[in-house]
Amino acid sequence: MRTISNEHYFNIRGKELYVEIHGDTDATPLLYLHGGPGESCYEFSYHQAERLKGSFRLIAIDQRGVCRSEMIEENEDFSIDDIIKDCEELREKLGIRQWALLGHSFGGYIALKYATMFPDAISRIVFECPSFDFGLSSRSLLKKMGEVFKEEEMVEMTEKCNELAESALTAKELMLQFIEIRPDLGEKGMKIHVHNSKHRTDYSRYKDEEWAYFLEKSNVHNNRLIGGDEMFESILPLLKNLKHPSILIKGQFDPVTCDKQMEKFQEDVPFGNVVTFYNSGHFPHSEEPDTFARSVVEFLT
Repeated sequence: MRTISNEHYFNIRGKELYVEIHGDTDATPLLYLHGGPGESCYEFSYHQAERLKGSFRLIAIDQRGVCRSEMIEENEDFSIDDIIKDCEELREKLGIRQWALLGHSFGGYIALKYATMFPDAISRIVFECPSFDFGLSSRSLLKKMGEVFKEEEMVEMTEKCNELAESALTAKELMLQFIEIRPDLGEKGMKIHVHNSKHRTDYSRYKDEEWAYFLEKSNVHNNRLIGGDEMFESILPLLKNLKHPSILIKGQFDPVTCDKQMEKFQEDVPFGNVVTFYNSGHFPHSEEPDTFARSVVEFLT
């Protein structure tokens, strides 16, 4: 392990993994799992590290191959299970018996799989705008994108999005269609995921060429997962197996955690609770950062 302030690089299962640790060693350990795939923990840490470190030992990682972690090679085996096994080895290296999980978006998918694979390693779970079924999420995202096209008076694109959302395409095909069409909105595409843009993220810590290199690495991670089939398997049935006290934080305007997934969570998780953030889209941790931090502290403590 080599250390830079609160930043660490651990050799985890043969790869250098970027890890941030904020807060006291004796505080309740909380692992943050970012979304994307390939988003990194930078944006979350920018808004939440200072807010949460007084209550927790917050551990935030760039997952295998993402951003500041070591790149995944093109011919290298890689799966969601590798991300989970990395977390387990990191937990053991840090000497943590159990930790709470906070999974955002795709990180919520990882958190649910992690909790069912290694239930004794997990104490509690915060799901922030998770996707447990990328088919349902993609249909909802396409509908939301259609609404944004409608605002921009792009009628043909609105109709195309709505038709795709109602089509018989597979989860993977729907996601690929969403990814292909979204650039047509340009900067307006942010409206799909962000409702409240008051709290901006400062990315000036790294130079443009550094961010370009980080993006290159993250794209390999992202393309490997989206190019495969694993992440498109619905894990909604796993909710019935979840025995950990859990909370689902949802932004009112978030299209990723659609109503069907939220209802399934409420039906199947015996110790689950849903909290709605009424001025947020897909990123409550940055759209309503103070309220988000309070909700996490209240639930986990």
